[in-house]
This record gives sequence, structure tokens and C-alpha cells, in this order.
Amino acid sequence: MERDAKGMCPFVEDSFSRFSSQSNIYGLCQADDQDLLAATLKGKVVCFKYQDFRQKIRPVAKEVQFTYIPVDAEIVSIDSFNKSPPNRGLVVGITFIKDSGDKASPFLNIYCDYEPGSEFNLESIAQSCLNLELQFTPFQLYHTEIQCADGCFETVFLLSGHDQRIHLYKENASLHQFEEHPVERLFPELQELPSNVLWLDVLGIPGGRRLSAFGCQNGCVGLALVEQTGLGEIASKKKQATFEQEKKLIRDITQLKTSRPSSTHHPSGTQEHLTKPDSESYNLLVTSTLEVAVVYRDVQVCGMSQPVCLQESDQYDSVLCALVTDLNFDGHREILLGTYGQELLCYKFNHSDRRQGLGAKEHFELLWRRSFKSPLLSITYLDLTGDGLRELAILTLKGLHILQHSLSWTADLVLECLTKRLTLLHNEPETQAATSQNSEECTDKARDCWDPETKEQDITGL
Repeated sequence: MERDAKGMCPFVEDSFSRFSSQSNIYGLCQADDQDLLAATLKGKVVCFKYQDFRQKIRPVAKEVQFTYIPVDAEIVSIDSFNKSPPNRGLVVGITFIKDSGDKASPFLNIYCDYEPGSEFNLESIAQSCLNLELQFTPFQLYHTEIQCADGCFETVFLLSGHDQRIHLYKENASLHQFEEHPVERLFPELQELPSNVLWLDVLGIPGGRRLSAFGCQNGCVGLALVEQTGLGEIASKKKQATFEQEKKLIRDITQLKTSRPSSTHHPSGTQEHLTKPDSESYNLLVTSTLEVAVVYRDVQVCGMSQPVCLQESDQYDSVLCALVTDLNFDGHREILLGTYGQELLCYKFNHSDRRQGLGAKEHFELLWRRSFKSPLLSITYLDLTGDGLRELAILTLKGLHILQHSLSWTADLVLECLTKRLTLLHNEPETQAATSQNSEECTDKARDCWDPETKEQDITGL
């Protein structure tokens, strides 16, 4: 673990896999519950997982031979998803640019195996390719779930390009292939874009609605609250704001994260949450190449009129990646920022104390930072080892770092949480009575199990 003036990083490095060539900000995705795919610029895709080896779990990084990717191709982006039920199967999408001499030819390859029993076999999937030639330079490849007219759900690919458009690819189940569809039919908020989209994030929210956010090359941020029911009559409320209205100079939005409200019932639940447990608000995290990262609070109500800056986030070169998740299991989400300056920054929302007076403001506090030996490109948080405790996977310019929670720190935290819960239980009158009754019942049962002749206790009766 690393310690500095801001505090101690609660993670330790478990492994590092060096790649033959560098990757980029679109080069990492989760392929399954416990698998990662990392793409490098020179046409290589590496699958990272943990495997049992002589009764020990060891990290394994293995190159996967995806068909129809030339050896001289440069991979731009990679993404994958599991099909929405009742459909089955893993789908992998890879965009790349082939050097054809006089010109560069961009492609999108979509891999999916329809053979029963092979739907989740990565080696088989890598041989089943739909090759689509593109008329634009691709950027981020992103997947999201949509609600269909019959009430069912389906997962689609969204691909941004240098043609200032978002392209939608949807599966044709009868033909066993993916086809491009007009994006305005399902995503009316993603048409008439102000610039090339560098980052896109879509978040489903209760009531059949979604929040769509995009960040552009010219510094523009778009935000839309969309009713998904009735695809032919989608009512969308679109809010757009440019950073130029608030800052003197910002260019190239590098990351966007919409965040759900936290939950008191699931303190270690799904990722990307920022707000208070009793809040119903949604927030938007925006990072850029030049200025401090900004969180816009309560965006479904206030749009982008409530910005809160992450101080010092501009002190370590450009922020290239971000993650919003609960790292210390307290039910409140932290923000992780990865910078080109080789730093991992962790922020926590600090609610202002009313006793400090009217001048006190809510803000994000830098808890800790950790240094790496090369720029950070992408971050994800998943349970790679299957032990119930998630790991941080950090893609850098030189390879993939896997960070695990410090076991001593985690053990102390569990004991602290158990102590607090026991204290709360004992302070509740009903619980006190129940605890007392249970204690008496256990004592009576223990007496019944006691053998006075042997002076031994039969614990099978307890």
C-alpha cells in the first residue's frame, strides 16, 4: 500500500501483465463475470483471468486469436456484453483500422457464436465473426440495454465516430447477425450532435426512463432524460451545456459517468453510485483534458446547474479514466480518477456540517492517491477471483495492474462494522428482549445437553 499526505491506499498490487504494445482509453472491457479483455494497438487481444493451478489461484494472461483482424491493424476500441434474457450468449465487438497503403480502412467486427453449448466459449466466439466495413473513424464502442415495444429488453451496441454521429447496431435474431439501425428511432437524444462524441454513458432509471449523457471533442456535454415506453412516441427532455459557458477553456471530454443513488440496504451493491443513502438524485461526473473534474448533482432535476469541482484533480496532467463505486463498503460511493500523470486519485463526498455556518459548502475530499509507472487509461472493478471481494483492474500504457483490497484493512473494517451493528441491536428494546429470550433458550438447551455422569456436553443438540 502507498501512503502520502492524503492518506493510505487500501489496495495492494497482486499482479501485473505487460503487453507487447500499448493500449488506449477504449481498450479494456469485462468479458464475463470473472474475465477481462484488453486490446492493444497492434491487433492483439489478451484475456485476463484467475485460474486454479495446483490448489492455488493464479493470474493468467492469454492472447485470444480473433479472426479477421489483420496483423498490421490498430485496434481502436473493444466492448462486450451478455445478451439480455431470455437470449443467451456472449457478444464481443472490436473496432480497428487496417492500413491499406493509400488509405486507412476502418472496420467493426462483432463476434457471437450461435451454436448451442458454445455461446459463452470465448475461443469459439472468436472464430464467429461478422465483419462490417465503416465509412468513418471509430471512437468509443459502448453497449446498453433498451426496452422494446413488447416490454422485453435487448442489448445493443452504440459506436461513436468522427462523422459527428452515433451508430446503432442491433441483433437480427432470425438471420443470426447484427445490423445497423437508425439511431434516432431508439435514441432520439443522440441525433444532431454538436461535435464528435468521445465518451457516452446511458443509465436506466426506475419508471421506464433513462439518462443519456455524452461528452464531445469540442468540450460540449449533452444530457437527456428520456421516457423509454412507446418507442414510436418517445418524449425526451434534452439539456445541453458547454463548458465554455462556465470555464475559460476546456477541450476534449475524456470521461463521463452517470451515477445512481446509494442504498442503505445494499452497502456493497452495484457500482457507479455517488449520493446519500436517503437521496433519490442522480449525478454526472465529467472529466476533461485541461480542467478539474466536475460532478453535476441532481441532474434529473437541476440539469447541469449544480456543479461541484474535484479540487486538485487537474494537478496530475489530464484525467483519462474514472470509476464511481463503493470501495470501503460504507454505502457511499467514492470517485476514482486515473491520470496521464500516472496517478490514481480517490475522492469522497463530504457533506457540510451545518454547525460550520452558512458559508460551509459540500465538497469532494481527496482521500488518497497512488502512483504508477505509466499513464492510466482505463479502470474497472469486478470480482476476478470469485471470493466475493472485488478487485481493481487498471489498464496503463504498459499493461494491466490488478489491485486487491488489503486483507488486514478489510478484516479491521469487517470487525468495525460488526461491532457497530451489534451495538445498534443491543440498543433496540425489542432486540434486547429477543436477545435475552434467545440467551435463556440457549442456556436451557445447553443444560439439557449436559450429561452429569460424563460431565461432557453433546453439542449436536444445540
